[in-house]
Amino acid sequence: MPYEEYAHDLSAPLSAAARAVWAKHDWDSGGWLPLWRHMGDSAGTAAYLWDEWLPPQVRARISEALPGGEADGRRLAVWLAMVHDIGKATPAFACQVEGLAEAMRSHGLKMPSVAQMGKDRSLAPHGMAGQLLLVAWLQENGWPKRAAQQFGAVVGGHHGVPPSDADLQDALAHPELLFGPTGTDTWQRVQRELLDTAASACQIREHLDAWSSVKLPQPPQVLFSALVIVSDWIASNAALFPYFQQAGSAADGRVSRALQRLGLRGRWRPQRPQGSAQEVFAARFSWDEGTRVRPVQEAALAAARGMDEPGMLVIEAPMGEGKTEAALVAAEDLAAVSGAGGCFVALPTMATSNAMFSRLADWAGSLQGLDGSASVFLAHSKAALNDDYAGLPFAGVESADNIERDAAEGPGGGLAAHWWLRGRKKGMLSDFAAGTIDQLLFAGLKSRHLALRHLAVAGKVVVVDEAHAYDTYMNTYLDTVLSWLGAYRVPVVVLSATLPARRRRELAEAYCQARRGSAEFDAVEKAQGYPLLTSAVPGKAPRVEAVEASGRRTEVRIELLDDDLDVLARRLESELAGGGCALVVCNTVRRVHAAARVLRDRFAGTDVGVTVAHARFADLDRADKDRELLAVFGPPAKVAELGGRRPEHPRIVVASQVAEQSLDIDFDLLVTDLAPVDLMLQRMGRLHRHLRGEGQCERPERLRTARCLITGAAWAKQPPEPDSGSQFVYRPSPLLRAAAALDPLLQAGDGQGSAGGSVVLPDDIDRLVQGAYGPDPIGPPEWQEELEQARESHEVEQAAKAEEARAFLLGAPARAGRSLIGWVQAGVGDADDSPRGRAQVRDAGESLEVLLLRRRADGVLTTLPGLGEGRGGIELPTDFAPSEEAGRIAAASAVRLPFPLVAPWVIDRVIGELEQNLFPAWQDKDAHWVAGELLLILDEDCRTRLAGFDVHYSHEDGLEVADAH
Repeated sequence: MPYEEYAHDLSAPLSAAARAVWAKHDWDSGGWLPLWRHMGDSAGTAAYLWDEWLPPQVRARISEALPGGEADGRRLAVWLAMVHDIGKATPAFACQVEGLAEAMRSHGLKMPSVAQMGKDRSLAPHGMAGQLLLVAWLQENGWPKRAAQQFGAVVGGHHGVPPSDADLQDALAHPELLFGPTGTDTWQRVQRELLDTAASACQIREHLDAWSSVKLPQPPQVLFSALVIVSDWIASNAALFPYFQQAGSAADGRVSRALQRLGLRGRWRPQRPQGSAQEVFAARFSWDEGTRVRPVQEAALAAARGMDEPGMLVIEAPMGEGKTEAALVAAEDLAAVSGAGGCFVALPTMATSNAMFSRLADWAGSLQGLDGSASVFLAHSKAALNDDYAGLPFAGVESADNIERDAAEGPGGGLAAHWWLRGRKKGMLSDFAAGTIDQLLFAGLKSRHLALRHLAVAGKVVVVDEAHAYDTYMNTYLDTVLSWLGAYRVPVVVLSATLPARRRRELAEAYCQARRGSAEFDAVEKAQGYPLLTSAVPGKAPRVEAVEASGRRTEVRIELLDDDLDVLARRLESELAGGGCALVVCNTVRRVHAAARVLRDRFAGTDVGVTVAHARFADLDRADKDRELLAVFGPPAKVAELGGRRPEHPRIVVASQVAEQSLDIDFDLLVTDLAPVDLMLQRMGRLHRHLRGEGQCERPERLRTARCLITGAAWAKQPPEPDSGSQFVYRPSPLLRAAAALDPLLQAGDGQGSAGGSVVLPDDIDRLVQGAYGPDPIGPPEWQEELEQARESHEVEQAAKAEEARAFLLGAPARAGRSLIGWVQAGVGDADDSPRGRAQVRDAGESLEVLLLRRRADGVLTTLPGLGEGRGGIELPTDFAPSEEAGRIAAASAVRLPFPLVAPWVIDRVIGELEQNLFPAWQDKDAHWVAGELLLILDEDCRTRLAGFDVHYSHEDGLEVADAH
């Protein structure tokens, strides 16, 4: 059926009273839309989305419980979209615009004025009213109430939150809000007429009896809800569906024109990659002739090819083995099996997401089965500041200025950022996305428009990278989301180099919606071998396969080093006497700054360079720091691409955990604070990582053996006592168990009188991780009492974190037939990708982000001095909005304040002082980059006082905070 005809078939038989009911009104222009017109627009849009935009994976989930399969799914989707606003045919809604209400009164639809209606009107919002009207109509057509509520709740929740039973009862207690004054039935006749006519227009009458006995699972109910919301949002866009200026305005071709201007392209139609693993990987990633597929990559593709239905694949393999490439190729194959229409890669941080985005775009652009321009999205709050994302062409029509910007040949050949799919609630609906794990965890948070987040992932393959990086609080959300992904039959690929066996089992059980401790998952936890692949499909026994290692081995000599900065400086002076590059990884930024100061003093006047890297840099500086690290310490090809060069003179990089993951960098020597063993292994993965090509600096003779010096603890104590800052970040038990796991290696020595022993990567990774995180006691006998006390305390803390996470945690899918009434009751309201929003799915405590600006001695406000590419020292007005470019630079100068400034006893004072820097002109819509942001204004020397603390910022060291007392 042409998408126009829904409105035609709906309007033709309607009475004058039904045609007078209004749905949309614009106060500025006086334009309006009758309800029947909006119903037709919404139905036509839903039909188009079903036919052209929804992936087969989603259509299959919606339809599998329906007697007529996908044909029934389409009919229901179109019909629910058509009737979603039936609640506007009530006095509680219609009284809001007096002129339109008066026109309705003239046709017998009596109602009080909005003032006469009073506050009771809020008891019957039109979504909830629509649910009540639709359920009553279905009951009149012979449906039991329970069955009717399954579909009624889709209408009731189309503004983001399905009503609760109490809400519905409150509305029913005020029938005048729904049906007008007592003793009249005109409202009910018009409501029934609109619903009857919609049923005829959508040709569903002959199917009602069969549908009345359907017990619809909750996942398809959620997807129906999301599809109705998307259809409503598109049909409510006045730039696409203009309002009428008078009742008789023509609308021929209206829906077709709107959908053409919308420009949503058909999604990816995946095909199973053909050929050998070598051929597939070489084609997808443009390998040169000398690059060979690694065993874990070959096994991952074979495992995906062996899954004849959607499931979860867990890939455990060492750092640098090409897990990301393996995941993307496996995702391509799994997508072809499931009918997915895209892929989302979830990562721990914005920095890792930015790095992944260009890799994802390159891979997506090489895929077969892309129909026109696929939409892509960088899913985190600062995506607009990312040059790769901001530089993408836009697809469709920009509603703000009606300028058509067709997608040109962008990265990956035709990828585009679609104009309508921008924004915090719609962006994830794009075909391909890379972003922070929060975007996935939000699908487990009871919040407004949660159904949209479910639709966003239900049509994709989901890749969860760095799975070991998430704590108990986040894992509580992740496991809930995995249970829904399993119910949606979404293929999932999980990646980790250091995954505890117990966590591997929990992931598989969550995805398969199995009871914790189910016997059939014992093999997943007890599996031996590394690398390891685990395949899990709901309803089937999981499979675990040990994979041949690639043969890449690095023997890392480990040694304890006293936690004394002078000792560290003397040792590095000795180690780097013949040249080389050392990485010092500290667990806190405070320790980074302290170590850097001592090392700079020690090496002052020499050719040894000392730099720092941590997360407390302004965004622009942080990006430059990452780029510099890759240009100097990255793979030879990346160094050449960025125009860098390996240092000829000794170099020391003092870093926080930012050097621990995702940055592909290589050092000759590592010094690391004691950390949980999986994270220490990740840090060791930065040692001797790359083979040096011709023309590259050779490793100094003294550093040709990879060595790791472990500090950050009082080693003389039994057991050792970790640094207090490290204990605050990681808690004592994981630190002590890491020390216990490494102790036998440290005691072994090398047989030649040298202190310390060796860790062989990757051979020792699995054994160390499982020992440190397993249930069995480890470490010397004299450590056991303290280790046991730390373990018990840790388990109590983790249980409390899990319980805290459940406050707004979505429940698992309920039994089939249970409606979405109360689905997100007692939720958080709107969940956004802001520090406060992210704190809802992360155990991050209070967080406060500020924009760093400088006030010159002459009083002029500027961006930070010294920012590259002409971005530093730009003058900023305070009595009007900054220019687009200046505002963007200011927004990219954000930094998160450290704990001393966000501690509970000081944060109110900090916010109060920062709010003194408020410029009213910057809160205007034209200042969108900086509106609502807190500003930390530094003086000429980039210093200030804040809440009694001295604050200093430099491009060399980032933000430093010291107690002024």
